[in-house]
Amino acid sequence: MPLPSRRGQVIAWDTLPPVPYRTPPVMLPEMMAFVSGEVGSNRCRFAGATAARGEVVVDVAMLVTPDMGPRLTIPRAIDCPTVEQYAAGLVLSFARNNLPPRAMVPQWYRATLRFRWPG
Repeated sequence: MPLPSRRGQVIAWDTLPPVPYRTPPVMLPEMMAFVSGEVGSNRCRFAGATAARGEVVVDVAMLVTPDMGPRLTIPRAIDCPTVEQYAAGLVLSFARNNLPPRAMVPQWYRATLRFRWPG
């Protein structure tokens, strides 16, 4: 597995293949509203610049195993823990029953979620 297994190791995000969803996930207005609210309430350190742009992008690494399917998610740090964890949960939920048959070995993938709202 190419992802870190020990504290302090770094994820090589660019080397992870994209999640092979059978049906691409749909980002709902409620999802955008949650992230916009987190940014607008100053729970994110980057809030000023991002709020003006009206966009947050979060990468999430996901482990898919032959026996369990989508198993574990690790969000990329963006200085906004609530949005990071929200994105990780969304990726796991989007993947459930929405992936092709699994390989014989565990595989890591990357999902990129883009939250946009009027700036």
